[in-house]
Amino acid sequence: MLMNQFDASLFFFLDMAMLLLAVVALGIAAFAREDAYRAADKQTKMFWLILLGATVAVDLLLPMLFLQLAGLIASIVFMVDVRPALRQVSGGGRGGRRGGSSSDGPYGPYNGGR
Repeated sequence: MLMNQFDASLFFFLDMAMLLLAVVALGIAAFAREDAYRAADKQTKMFWLILLGATVAVDLLLPMLFLQLAGLIASIVFMVDVRPALRQVSGGGRGGRRGGSSSDGPYGPYNGGR
């Protein structure tokens, strides 16, 4: 009896983790610029929005393991392949900084170029 409860809660958390990954990937895909997809030589923004939106819909409405696994693969591919390429062509880095020192402002260094 305890094992059945453990299995049910484990699958619930796995389902929620897959849903969270798909929602995060969909949000990133939605806010990325259209031209960044072309510059990174990836599929179009609309392709990823449809694919990741379908993944979220399947995770929420039609929890069939085969479809959920296909959506999980799509989400992982987006996060490990497309997202880094989009960040690279968009000039985004860690923390939104594009390099330089911590005293750099939008038009150059604040410390007079020292």
